[in-house]
Amino acid sequence: MKKDIYIADDKILSDVLNKPQLNKDDIVYLLSLKDDKDISELFRKADSVRKEFCGDEVHLRGIIEFSNYCEADCVYCGLRKGNKQLDRYRMSVEEIIETAKHIHSAGIKTVVLQSGEDFYYRKEDITRIIKSIKDNCDVAITLSLGERSFEEYDEWKSAGADRYLLKHETANEKLYSALHSHQKLEERLAHLKYLKSIGFQVGSGNIIGLPGQTIEDIADDILLCKEIDCDMCSFSPFIPSKDTPLRKISKADLEFTLKTMAVARIVLKNTHIPSTTALGSLVENGREKGLEVGANVVMPNYTPNPYRQNYKIYEGKICISDDPLACAGCLRLKIEGMGRKVSEEKGHSLKRIKR
Repeated sequence: MKKDIYIADDKILSDVLNKPQLNKDDIVYLLSLKDDKDISELFRKADSVRKEFCGDEVHLRGIIEFSNYCEADCVYCGLRKGNKQLDRYRMSVEEIIETAKHIHSAGIKTVVLQSGEDFYYRKEDITRIIKSIKDNCDVAITLSLGERSFEEYDEWKSAGADRYLLKHETANEKLYSALHSHQKLEERLAHLKYLKSIGFQVGSGNIIGLPGQTIEDIADDILLCKEIDCDMCSFSPFIPSKDTPLRKISKADLEFTLKTMAVARIVLKNTHIPSTTALGSLVENGREKGLEVGANVVMPNYTPNPYRQNYKIYEGKICISDDPLACAGCLRLKIEGMGRKVSEEKGHSLKRIKR
């Protein structure tokens, strides 16, 4: 690695930002920028790349967090199996389907079915949910259910599911093992590759601000998403949960999170990048800030009361006391206030569009 790659010089910055492809040294250099003027230039470039490859539309994805039970014991997550303080819940199949109808009625064209790794819901249950939603609503369906069997993935794809979101969280194998007591990075990557191979639009991404994480690790995360050829990538800030071993770890840094999103947009070009709820929980107007540095997706939470307040991955999650049916309208006003447009399309992968 060249030593001068870290020197924040306007000419070097301009050269790096205009390279057609960035290598790891370039990515580390951009993530290391400290000067406000340089960072602003990075953000402007990311926004221009977003506009070129994704347009001005913002895609809304309505999330239903239908179960907070989880068989995994990840040390950073409030849903972890070892957390005995959390009030657990499961929505019925009928409640899930009815909530999906509300999302469709709000004009949102993607339903995200998300839960902990909860094997209470059998393969057949998820299949029934997918088919019923597809029969009643003209929407795309994203599944975010953790690692399940390849046989289940096959059936759910055949049933009509369009996308699968499975974050790799960190590309550092040792750090991954420290965070997950019973899971391995190589297994997570094998699942992502299989999902891609059978035709799912695949989403992955990392968590920014984990203890022991380095800038080089973040660069590897971005490059891994490029290698997998992800259709969507989420780069979300770490926020501690009080009932986990990482409860005393500081929140992720806002500026570094935004820099990561910006660099990811420049590298990944036409990959969908969400401005996450966690970013909005980290700082007021966080989701709007994310949209300014390359993001083109927002995920309003449609989990009904009284369940939504107990999907506590981290502390201070926004909107948990709000009327879920009001979420989309609030976000539309904010997005339009930024001069952007809420998409009326399903927002499928942009990878098929040749540039």
